[in-house]
Amino acid sequence: MRLYFRQKVFSLTQRSDIFDELGNIVFTAQGEFLSLGRKMHIYDANNFEVGFVQQKLLHLMPRFSVYINGQYIADIVKEFTLFKQNYRIEGLSWKIDGDIFAHDYRITCGGQYIASIHKRWMTWGDSFEIDIAHEQDTVMALAVIIAIDCVIDNSQN
Repeated sequence: MRLYFRQKVFSLTQRSDIFDELGNIVFTAQGEFLSLGRKMHIYDANNFEVGFVQQKLLHLMPRFSVYINGQYIADIVKEFTLFKQNYRIEGLSWKIDGDIFAHDYRITCGGQYIASIHKRWMTWGDSFEIDIAHEQDTVMALAVIIAIDCVIDNSQN
């Protein structure tokens, strides 16, 4: 499954639309306007919330909790490193490899391919191409991408 993640340039709440290969909006990620820490809701095409990503405050390194259909699934945690951004996913045996800062990375589980993320350059606003191996991993893969993007966005402000 191939999806295209495009952030809105002018939006008070961080908003991103996720399109399929035909240009249909299949998911929307919407941030909360006033909240302590970043909170992103993931909605399907019928505007039903299928995922929620919430920044955990009072931690040394950025940490985001992921909820799918209202149930806690995992935490995405930025690890302390000097020259490269590394993340780990606590609660799943998923692993993230690649150049996170350039938005060019892969997610695997036990050596099996889950998803890959590639930044699309020369676009208005941030755009990413996402390849997901299995449809059942779609919302979790989107949640990982959203959490990492929030950390990168916070570090650039």
